[in-house]
Amino acid sequence: MSTTFGDFLRFYRSRIPLTQEELAERTGLSMRAISDMERGRTLTPQSRTVQLLVGGLGLEGEEAAEFTALARASRLRAAEERPEVPEAVAAAVASFTLPPVLVELTGRGAERKLLDGFACDAEASSRLQIAVLHGAPGAGKTALAIDAGHRLGARFADGCVFLDLRGTESTPVPPERAAQRLLRSFGVDERAIPNDPDDRLSLYHSLLRERAVLLVLDNAANEAQVRPLLASSPGTLVLVTSRRTLSGLDARHRLALGLLPLDRSVELLRVVAGPRRLAAEPDAAARVAGLCGGMPLALLIAGNRLASRPQWTITHLADQLEDERRRLSVLRAGDLQVRAAFEISYHQLSPGAATLFRRLALVPSPDTSADLAAMLTESGEEALEELADASLVGISETPGRYTLHDLLRVFAGERLEVDEDPADVREVSTRLRHWLLATATQAARAFDQDNPAHCKESAGRWLALEQENWRGALRSAVAAGEHSRVLALAQAMHWYSDLHGVGELWREVFSAGALAARALGNARDTAEQLNYLSWALYALCGQPHEALVVHEEAAAVPADDILTEAWTWYYGSAIRRRLGQLDEAVSLSRQSVALFEQAGYLIGENLALSLLGLMLHTAGSIDEAVEVQQRGVLQHRKAGGDEELLSMMLIRLASTLAAAGEVPSSLDLLDEAESLFLRHGTTAGVARVRHHRGLVLLDAGRLGEARSQLLAALDEARLSDHRVEIMARLADLADAAGEPGQARALRVRALAECGRYDTPAVRTIAARLSTALN
Repeated sequence: MSTTFGDFLRFYRSRIPLTQEELAERTGLSMRAISDMERGRTLTPQSRTVQLLVGGLGLEGEEAAEFTALARASRLRAAEERPEVPEAVAAAVASFTLPPVLVELTGRGAERKLLDGFACDAEASSRLQIAVLHGAPGAGKTALAIDAGHRLGARFADGCVFLDLRGTESTPVPPERAAQRLLRSFGVDERAIPNDPDDRLSLYHSLLRERAVLLVLDNAANEAQVRPLLASSPGTLVLVTSRRTLSGLDARHRLALGLLPLDRSVELLRVVAGPRRLAAEPDAAARVAGLCGGMPLALLIAGNRLASRPQWTITHLADQLEDERRRLSVLRAGDLQVRAAFEISYHQLSPGAATLFRRLALVPSPDTSADLAAMLTESGEEALEELADASLVGISETPGRYTLHDLLRVFAGERLEVDEDPADVREVSTRLRHWLLATATQAARAFDQDNPAHCKESAGRWLALEQENWRGALRSAVAAGEHSRVLALAQAMHWYSDLHGVGELWREVFSAGALAARALGNARDTAEQLNYLSWALYALCGQPHEALVVHEEAAAVPADDILTEAWTWYYGSAIRRRLGQLDEAVSLSRQSVALFEQAGYLIGENLALSLLGLMLHTAGSIDEAVEVQQRGVLQHRKAGGDEELLSMMLIRLASTLAAAGEVPSSLDLLDEAESLFLRHGTTAGVARVRHHRGLVLLDAGRLGEARSQLLAALDEARLSDHRVEIMARLADLADAAGEPGQARALRVRALAECGRYDTPAVRTIAARLSTALN
């Protein structure tokens, strides 16, 4: 740009006055771009840039026209001053070389908006803008890039150029050959293209440097292939697609192309297979979309198979895809193959990374970590990073963790079967299973009330993150008849299960524990595991009748152990309360207290006192309920007992105090319980506090506060009937607030939830909900 334009830009900015930074904020341009224009380093200001400056400087009338004319003259002068090149080169104009759009791009609205923003940044910037679009094989990177070229190419003064770098082939296009093809796309005659690779790249750079183009470099192999094709081109956007992350490129923008959610997956199927076809079988279409895992290539193939086989039902295709051993063979349509797309990336891996990829099929869940990978190969973490760079594993939202797509997992299993010795596979599988079980058992012991540890936070985090993996290892151990390992894990999980995990998890764990204890011939352990199982059934699964059967089975086992008997009556009491048998519940609870006291086991005694108070409260004996619960809390405090156990006892005492009319004292105890749960990050405990606080506030007539607390508790409510009660109470509050639509929606949700639980209390609520809905 001439110094005249730069001088005028500086003059108008100083006249206001504005700093370069302030003008950048006004216009949306970068401060670097403004500085380069004032110093004459930017020679070709784009029309959009000039208009942004006119607005930011407040120019009108003749001043605006003069300023715009100076910019136009600057561009012409720059063109005249370019070095002479052969006539065939001088006439070069970038052309549209994009492949056609064969299938309407579907489900990528958010990504399209991001690319639009990248193009705007390129128009307003004085530096080259590079955007890397990366993702797994079959994620639809090329389709999105082609769509961007067709939509955005016209916004660039010198057009759009598309080049496939063939990075997934055995011999990717070398940079000097890529430069030759790009020069041809600029319109340069083949005879004018230098033979020397360096001269060819220099000519390419000189032509690109003074042009504003959308340059799409598709299917890049690596950074070394792309770097020589970049030039300092203000107003140009280089969009690079690759299966690799290309983390070595100094890219202004990066877009990791994820998989489609279910609704957008179904929409892509609809576009390919036809709307009438999917409208006839919506559930089957959702099954197909789910089995394709949101991968656009798989969805495109599935849609093409349906379109080319009108005799097929969608259900037939879904049934074929259900079989993992056939799934990748089914996902094939002509020359489109999911397996072939995966094989390209797999065969480009180093031996260590390929080994880890195969063995990830042995991990019970799609989620893995560096520690887990180390159990599979010696080069675990390094190999895992290579897989992430190759987009064969995804980066989890949890730092340090990685995910494996369902279809890639199926492919990994195929390669494991083909490429590894079965004996080696068995050895690795056993090593992984034993490590998961041992680590989970050790972590769970951190929650043991009899031998408290100080590493509960890290242990709890590991158990939560690896839950599906250690649960899968447990299933494998049960199938392998590893009774001692199964029982050890189930025993260790007792205290951890109190405030973590869902009912079906603990039903499975303690069922396995009981079977293992029986197989080992240990009566006490069998009764203990049956007790834990009965708890999971009545407290979390809402099945007190089934829990009673298990409880009676535990009571019939000759354990000859006073503590086991005490726990049996403890759990039996709670089951009887759920069944509405209050007299027997109180009686069993008293027996439990006496047995724990006789055994000198203070933790059990305090919990049993707390439970007895709950039984008495339910039976209407409020004064005695307060007395026994206060006794248990006081003993627990004096002994310096576990804070989370104390919090559970405080919740029960608070509810009883509220029933006795001592609302302020009740709320104080709930505040203490919540602060303790928050200190330990126990979300289920916090939800339980807010649930009970909501009920106390509701009974006290503080409806707004009650509603806020119940809403905060709803999503994390863990006990079987709590969610039902919370939604029913919220529905009543919505009615009181004049929101009948919200009340109806809550009652419908609550009634649907009632079907999961078989308790008298839930049946009563269900009847009330049905009446309110009619």
